[in-house]
Amino acid sequence: MIKPKFSHLFFLFLLGIFAVENSHAQQASVNIQQSEKLEKLMEVKTDLNKNNQIRDRYVIQLYYGDNGEANKVIQKYRELYSYPSQIAYEAPNYKVWVGNFRNRLEADRALLKVKENFPAAFIPKPKRK
Repeated sequence: MIKPKFSHLFFLFLLGIFAVENSHAQQASVNIQQSEKLEKLMEVKTDLNKNNQIRDRYVIQLYYGDNGEANKVIQKYRELYSYPSQIAYEAPNYKVWVGNFRNRLEADRALLKVKENFPAAFIPKPKRK
């Protein structure tokens, strides 16, 4: 029979203690407390995004002029494309805007498609509110 050395027994003892402590560490729970204000802020931001009220996004401008022509342009556009569109009034003229793009790359890709039927379309610099 082989006699175990003291160092082997000590090593097994330490290994057992480590295994027990490690199993306790894995059973710990995490409690995250979130402020009610954060929830309300997220709701407000979601509403602003839905209503297109955050003006730091990119749009494509198709037309700038009188209301009658702006309505004709937006009707023609809606027959051809599915990006969201709107008529914005900026005294004394109306603008036909298309899209609500998060970055310039998305807007440029859409502009290439839109320019096929609206060659004067361009991307104005976004305004911040």
